[in-house]
Amino acid sequence: MNSAKIFKNGIIDENPTFVQVIGMCPTLAVTSSAINGLGMGLSTAVVLICSNIVISLMRKIIPDKIRIPSFIVVIATFVTIVGLLLKAYVPALDQALGLYIPLIVVNCLILARAESFASKNGAIASAVDGVAMGLGFTLALTILGAVRELFGAGSLFGISLFGVAYQPALLFILPPGAFLTLGFLMAGFNKIRSKKA
Repeated sequence: MNSAKIFKNGIIDENPTFVQVIGMCPTLAVTSSAINGLGMGLSTAVVLICSNIVISLMRKIIPDKIRIPSFIVVIATFVTIVGLLLKAYVPALDQALGLYIPLIVVNCLILARAESFASKNGAIASAVDGVAMGLGFTLALTILGAVRELFGAGSLFGISLFGVAYQPALLFILPPGAFLTLGFLMAGFNKIRSKKA
């Protein structure tokens, strides 16, 4: 499988959020702003890339009976590293994402890629898959967060766009707004994707 096909697969054909609809817990919970979506997406992408590489390198020595627990240990190691780096260098983002950073360990996106791709392919292909899926996830979370922030607060990445006269639609910042926005974005994404197919 060539790199271009893997990238297209991760960003468009099998986008984790808009097509596969996996990793919904952080998708819906932390995307009240674009910066939160970007931060969560990048954190997940780093864990995905690193764990894909390590799992790919260890795929021939991990016994089949304990492969899932082994994958979780590898993933948990990288989640811990990412969590500590966020606490040290980006404490505001760490506080905003809160509990959802440790929950990356059980994000079905990462475990699914470990099981379906990294455990069956070489390190380079697995790294490319991690980058592509991580980028697809990050783009989806950032777009979702940007739309919710734009309509719910009148700002984008914390910068006010409409001034004090803007009357925000608070529904977009609340949990029901996450579901509605995701539904509309999924519909639009899949409509565009079906036209290109």
